[in-house]
Amino acid sequence: MKGMPNMGQIMKQAQQFQSRMAKLQEELSEQTVEASAGGGMVTVVANGRQELLSIHIEQEVIDPDDAEMLQDLIMAAVNDALSRAKNMMNEEMEKLTKGLNIPGMPGLL
Repeated sequence: MKGMPNMGQIMKQAQQFQSRMAKLQEELSEQTVEASAGGGMVTVVANGRQELLSIHIEQEVIDPDDAEMLQDLIMAAVNDALSRAKNMMNEEMEKLTKGLNIPGMPGLL
């Protein structure tokens, strides 16, 4: 069958992909995104592996009589940060898989 890669080529390509994937995961753990809610009253930092690194809450937004508002602000900031981290990861994955001719791979994420 002309044009079909041999098993050695497929294995070599898989090993290269695995190596690049490991490197990408390491790089993503070092890249961060920041999101805030309530005009900066709650700020969240996450890395490219979608792990929360920090949450900062301004003192004036802490109201014992309105915990629900603070919860909503935290949830909004966290969801935004995780969404940004996921987008960053998807962009990097697209770069990594670009040029790979592996059937069934386009919808990897």
